[in-house]
Amino acid sequence: MAEQDPVPTAQGAGQRLGAPETLGISTLDPGHRPPAMPPGRHVTIRVRMLDDTEELFDISQKASGKVLFDLVCSHMNLIEGDYFGLEFQNQQKMIVWLDHIKPIIKQLRRPKHTILRFAVKFFPPDHAQLLEELTRYLFALQIKQDVSCGRLTCNDSSAALMVSHIIQSEIGDFEESLCRSHLLNNNYIPDQMPLIDKIMEFHSKNIGQTPAESDYQLLEVARRLEMYGIRLHPAKDREGTRLSLAVGHTGVLVFQGHTRINAFNWSKVRKLSFKRKRFLIKLRPDLNSSYQDTLEFLMGSRDCCKIFWKICVEYHAFFRLFEEPKAKPKPVLFTRGSSFRFSGRTQKQVIDYVRESEFKKIPFESRVQQNSRLSPLPSPRHHEVPTDVSGSEVDHSPMCIPSYLTDPITYKVSFSNLSHQKKHEGVVANSPRLSASSGNSHGMMNGQKSLELCSHSPDGRLPSPLTSPLLNDAGSVRTDDEDERFPTDRAYFIAKELLTTERTYVKDLEVVTVSFQSAVGQDEATPDSLKNTVLSTFEPLHKFHTGFLREVEQRLALWEGRSNAHIKGDYQRIGDVMLKNLQGLKPLSANLHRQSEVLLELEKACRASRRLEGLCRDFELQKVCYVPLNVFILRPLHRLIHYKQILERLCKHYPATHVDFRDCRAALADVSEVVELLQGSLIKMENFQKLLELKKDLIGVDNLVVPGREFIRLGCLSKLSGKGLQQRMFFLFNDVILYTSRGMTGTNQFKVHGQLPLNGMTIRESEDEWGVPHAFTLVAERQSVVVAASSLKEMEKWMEDIQGAIEMAKTSNGPSSDILSSNLTDSNKCPEDSLVEAESEDDITAPHASLDKPTPHRGNTMVHVCWHRNTSVSMVDFSVAVENQLSGNLLRKFKNSNGWQKLWVVFTNFSLFFYKSHQDDYPLASLPLLGYSVTIPTDSENIHKDYVFKLHFKSHVYYFRSESEYTFERWMEVIRSATLKSSGARLLNSKESHAH
Repeated sequence: MAEQDPVPTAQGAGQRLGAPETLGISTLDPGHRPPAMPPGRHVTIRVRMLDDTEELFDISQKASGKVLFDLVCSHMNLIEGDYFGLEFQNQQKMIVWLDHIKPIIKQLRRPKHTILRFAVKFFPPDHAQLLEELTRYLFALQIKQDVSCGRLTCNDSSAALMVSHIIQSEIGDFEESLCRSHLLNNNYIPDQMPLIDKIMEFHSKNIGQTPAESDYQLLEVARRLEMYGIRLHPAKDREGTRLSLAVGHTGVLVFQGHTRINAFNWSKVRKLSFKRKRFLIKLRPDLNSSYQDTLEFLMGSRDCCKIFWKICVEYHAFFRLFEEPKAKPKPVLFTRGSSFRFSGRTQKQVIDYVRESEFKKIPFESRVQQNSRLSPLPSPRHHEVPTDVSGSEVDHSPMCIPSYLTDPITYKVSFSNLSHQKKHEGVVANSPRLSASSGNSHGMMNGQKSLELCSHSPDGRLPSPLTSPLLNDAGSVRTDDEDERFPTDRAYFIAKELLTTERTYVKDLEVVTVSFQSAVGQDEATPDSLKNTVLSTFEPLHKFHTGFLREVEQRLALWEGRSNAHIKGDYQRIGDVMLKNLQGLKPLSANLHRQSEVLLELEKACRASRRLEGLCRDFELQKVCYVPLNVFILRPLHRLIHYKQILERLCKHYPATHVDFRDCRAALADVSEVVELLQGSLIKMENFQKLLELKKDLIGVDNLVVPGREFIRLGCLSKLSGKGLQQRMFFLFNDVILYTSRGMTGTNQFKVHGQLPLNGMTIRESEDEWGVPHAFTLVAERQSVVVAASSLKEMEKWMEDIQGAIEMAKTSNGPSSDILSSNLTDSNKCPEDSLVEAESEDDITAPHASLDKPTPHRGNTMVHVCWHRNTSVSMVDFSVAVENQLSGNLLRKFKNSNGWQKLWVVFTNFSLFFYKSHQDDYPLASLPLLGYSVTIPTDSENIHKDYVFKLHFKSHVYYFRSESEYTFERWMEVIRSATLKSSGARLLNSKESHAH
C-alpha cells in the first residue's frame, strides 16, 4: 500500500519569491507540439502542481493517460518530463500512478472529483544527471514537500541545512530579523522550533548563493540521505515481522521503520511477481549468498502487491534498459498474468535526447517587479510554435522566465502577493511590458489574438508559476544561432575542458595524498622529514583544488541548464570563478615552490634506504600509479600552465566588451605572473625528474643524476657490428651518449653497453659508405660507432640534436662523462670488435651490476615504447606533452565493430588512458601513441558521424568521436603533439637559454 498523500505545506511557505506573474520556464523547441486530442466528449481534469497551485485541463474522455501527462508537460514546457508522473487516489483509497497506456475514463471513475498530483516518480542517484534547470527546480520542490510531511527523514543537522538552502532561495541573503520572522511564520520541517538557531547559522553561510544554486545544494544534501526518493509500501516477512518495501534505481529495498536492512540489486534479481497478497522476488543462483532462491513478502492485499509490482517494473525499465520495451503481441485465446509494461523514454533516452537534439531555444520576457538594484534583462525576441488542435482557435501568450534563473539577486516579491498585484495591474496579458513588442496593450502579440491553450486556473486564480503557454510561429524572428546545438558558445567547451582536466588533476593529487601515503608514507622506513614534506606540500593543494572543482562543476551544471540558455550572462561564464580561485591560490605559492624539495627529499631517502626504494618501486607497479611517481609530484607546476592556456583561449575567443573578458584577462595576468616565476625551476625539475626516471630504466649506471647533466633525446637506433645491424637504445645527454640493449633479466630494464663522450666527437652521414639506409657515424676519441635510423626524418633529428649537443659541450663545463659502473668501464675502453660478443642479445653472462635478486620494474615507460615502436622522443617532446594534457568523454569504435563505447579518456605522457568514468581510481587500459598517425576518416570508411578522428598504427585502427568542434580540435591538437615529434632546431632554441 502506498503512502498517504503528503500534507501540503503552509500557504506561502516553500514558494519561490520573485517569480514572474506569468508563466515560467520554456525549454521547448519550436517543433515540439502539444499532444493531438482524440475525438469524444471532453472532461475537465484538475492537476495539483508541485508548488501547490492547481491547473485545469480539458481533455477527451477517450484520451490515454499519456495524452494528459504530455499536455501537463507541454504546459510547463518541460523536456525531462519522464522523471515525473501523475498520481491520484483510486476507489480503494490507495495512491497510484496514472497509467500512460490506458484511457483516462477507465482509470478515473469520477474525474471531476479527482485531483491528480504532479510529482517526481523516478529519483536518479545524482542530480547532475538532470540536465535542465527547470527539472532541478521541480525536484527541489518535491524535496521540500517530502521534508515538510516527514517522508524524507534525516538527522537535525541535515534537516537544518536543507531548510537553510530553501529559505536562501526564498528570501535571499541572511538578515537575522527577517530570517527569524520568516521561520516563525513558515514551517518547513516537523518540530522546527528547536532547530531555528541552527537553520539561521547555516543560512548565514549561504550569502551570495542564488536561488538556482540553492536548489542545486538542496539536492546535493538530499541525495545522500537514506530515505531520498523512498516511498514505503507496508509488508511482512514469513515470520510476520512488520517491514516496508521500496524500490530505487539500484533495485528492491527492504526497510524496518526508516532503516534499510536489505537491498536486492537488479543484477541479482531474476524475476519479480505477485500471487494474491504475496510479493515474490526470485533471485539468481549465488553460491556465496545465504538467501533462498525465492523471497516472499506478505502485503495488505492483492491490489497493494500489484501497485508495488508495477512501480518496480517501471523503475527497472527506466534505469536499466536502453530503450522502451516493445509491447508483447496479444494472445489469441487465453491471457496469463498482467499485460502491464513500462511506457515512455528510459533515462538513457532522456539524457541522449536532451544532449544530442538540436533545440531551437525560445527566448523569454521577464515581468518581475525590479528594485533599484536590478538592471532589466536584454530585449527578448518572440517566437511562436504551431499547435495541433484541430478545428479550434488557440490562444498564445508570451513566455517568461523566473528571475531565479536569470539574476543572482533574489527578488523579494512573494507568490502570495501575485493575486493582490493582479488587482492593481489588471489581467496578466494586458501588461504594457508584455505587449510592448506588438504595440498593443490588449493581449495582442505579434498580431495574434491572445486566447488560452487547453488550460486555465480554477477559481479565477493565476496559473502556476511553473507553466508557460506555447507560442505561435507566425511573425516570429529567426536568428543565426537558433540552428546550432546548445550550448553553442565556444567558451562553454573551453570551460568544460577546465572541468574535465580539473577532475583528472584532483585524482592525480589523491595518488600522492591518499595512495602514496597509505602504501609508503605509513611505513617505518619512510623518514619523518619526507612524510612531513609531502603532507605539508600536497594536502593544502588537494583541499584547495577539491573546492575549486566543486565550484567549477556547479557553474557548468548551471551553464548547461537549458531553461536559461538564451541569456548570455550570470551562469554562462567562467572567468569570475577562475579569478577568485587563482587569487585564493596565491597564499599556497610556497607549496608550489616546494615541488623540487619533495623530489630531492624522496631521492635522498631512497638512496639511504633499500626498503624505501623497494616500496616506491612496488607502488609504481600499482594500477593507480599509471605514470611514474615523480610525474605526479610535478603535476601542480604543470597545472598552472594548463590554467594559463585555458585563459588564453578564452581571452582570444571573447570580444573586449564581453562580460567575462575582464575577469579572464585579470586571471590570466595573475597566473602568467606565477608561471613566469616558476618557469626556470620547472625546466630544471623536469630535467631532474627525467634523469631519475631513466636511472630506474638502466642497468650499469652509477652516477647518472649529477648537477649540470641535461637529458636531450632517447630512442631506438640500429648499431652496426660484426653480426650486422642490432637494435639498440641510445640516450643522448649534453655530455655523453649511452647505448644499451634490452636486458634478459626479469626487471624489464636496459643494460648499458658503452658510452661515447661528446667532447671531441664528430658526426657524419654514412649511407654511401656502408650501404645502409639512413646510416651515420659517431666518431669519438676512443672509438667509432655506425648506427642507422628507421627513417630519414629520424636520422635528421638525431644528427641535428647530436651536433647541437657537441657544440654545447665545447663551450660548457659539463659533468664528468664517465657514468658507467666500474665493471663496465673496462669493456668500454676496448676496441669495437671486442664488444661484439658482449653486446649480443644472446649473451646473458654479462655483468648484472648488483641485481642478484631481480625485482619487477615498470615495463610501460617511454623507453620501452620507443623500443617496441622503433622511434625516439626528445626532452622538448616531453615538455610539450606535459603542456598538452587533456581529459574528457569520448566515444570509441574499433575497426570492425558496429557500436560506439563511451569512455573517460585521459591524455598524458604520450598515451591515452581509458576509464569507465571519471570517478574510477585507475585506468582499464592504455594506448601509447608514439608511432600512431591521427587522421580524419574517409567516406569509404562509412563513419557517418561528426567530430570523428582516426588513430592508425600498422593493422591497429581506432575511431574516436568527440562532442563538439572545439573538443574535436583539442583532441586532434594534443594527439598530434604525441605523434608528430619536435625538430632539433626547436630543441636547441629551448636548451640554449638554459645551458649551464
